Formats: sequence, structure tokens, C-alpha cells
Amino acid sequence: MSSPWTLMAAVCLQRLPVISAESNPIEQQFRDMMIQMELEKSMLSDHELRLLDDAERMRRMQAGEYDSDEEEDRRDQEIVLAQDLEDSWEQKLKNFQPAARVSDSDGDPGSLQRRLSDSLLLLVARPVGREKLWMLPQTEWQRGETLRQTAERALGSLPAASGFKATFLGNTPCGVYKYKLPRAARTESSVGTKVFFFKAVLSDAGAPPATESPESSLLWVTKSELQRYVKPAYLMKVERFLLGF
Repeated sequence: MSSPWTLMAAVCLQRLPVISAESNPIEQQFRDMMIQMELEKSMLSDHELRLLDDAERMRRMQAGEYDSDEEEDRRDQEIVLAQDLEDSWEQKLKNFQPAARVSDSDGDPGSLQRRLSDSLLLLVARPVGREKLWMLPQTEWQRGETLRQTAERALGSLPAASGFKATFLGNTPCGVYKYKLPRAARTESSVGTKVFFFKAVLSDAGAPPATESPESSLLWVTKSELQRYVKPAYLMKVERFLLGF
């Protein structure tokens, strides 16, 4: 006898942070303290030893104690002092311009290149009756496949995510969302739906689709932005397995 519940699998696809998050004041103070402790306890580096050697050579030259025979093996080589190297490195540092931490796409929830220091979660639009609801990518289970295979198929069947490559984190669902159909729509063979969630991490976004509609069919949102798009009952189930997100 078949189950009166329709089984579905959904994938919670996470894009990990691209850059590190900004340090708060306590983290910055701790970082500065650790750098100072490491500096005080560390041995001299090769470059610092070379600076001391150059300084000693200059002192001996000024004092008339320098013996040119000591440099016999360097006669045909260009002498570059450690201080000259430091000056060149300093100039390169001044000319270096780090990339911006804020992306031009931060205000576009349809862009994968937004909020680079945060984890993002993929939502897709799904028509339900006359509404368009945002939810995790999902599809109905088919006989003969595992629930994980169903979740993989749910992601692979999205036209806007056709180039995505994801690493699934295990074969066991991390959560489940169950809802019943309205009483008028229930039958003995169809009572409601159970959606089993699987976690995955985006490993490669691939190339963007050649024809992308102006109104994106998918969103990349942070955990704090979920409540803007997702229904409260659905969000409550999803948040249970988003610890540390």
C-alpha cells in the first residue's frame, strides 16, 4: 500500500564566504596582542640578520677597518643592501590597491557575487496556487532513487543553476518539513507532503546562463534575510539546521 504522503527532497545550498569578515574591536585587540607577542618572542629572520650584517659592514668601512679582500667573491656581483630591498618593497606596498570589500552587486539578491563576507543560501521561486513562494530547491521523489539523489536532481533541474557544482554533506536528511493539504483537497491516497532537506556547499558556480530573465528565478540570501522571503512555518523548520550559518 502506497503512503498517503507525497515525499519530496530539497537541497539547502550554501555559498561559503569569499572573504573574511571584518574583525570586531575585541578581535582586533586580540590580533594585535598576538602579533606583538609573536614579535617579542620570535628569532631574527634572515632579512633582519642581513640588515645587521650590512650595518656592521658600513660601520667598519667608516672606521677604516674594512678589508676589501673579504668581498673578493662578490666583485662581479651587484651589491644590494637589505635597506634598498626594504625601500623597494615599501614602494610596491604604496602602489598596491586592495580590492573593494563591498561588491557592486550587494543590493541585488539575485547575484551570487553579493555579500562576499557572508554565507548565502539559495532560494528559488515556486508557484503555489496564485502565489509565488520562495523556498529551497525541491522536487518529488521517484521510486527507485534515494532521497539524496532526489535532492541532487532538484538542484540539477534548475535552468538558472545548470552550471552549479555542489558537494553534498552526507546521505542523511538534516531536517524535515511536513504540511497537510486543505481538508477539501485531501483524499485517502493524498493527505499532505513531507519535504526532506539535505545540506550542500557550492563548489563551482560555472558560467552564468546565456539567456537570463530580468526577473531572476533564484535568490542568494543571508540567514537574516530569509524572513523577508520565506513563510514563517517553513522558516522555523529551516532555521533548525542552519546553526553556525
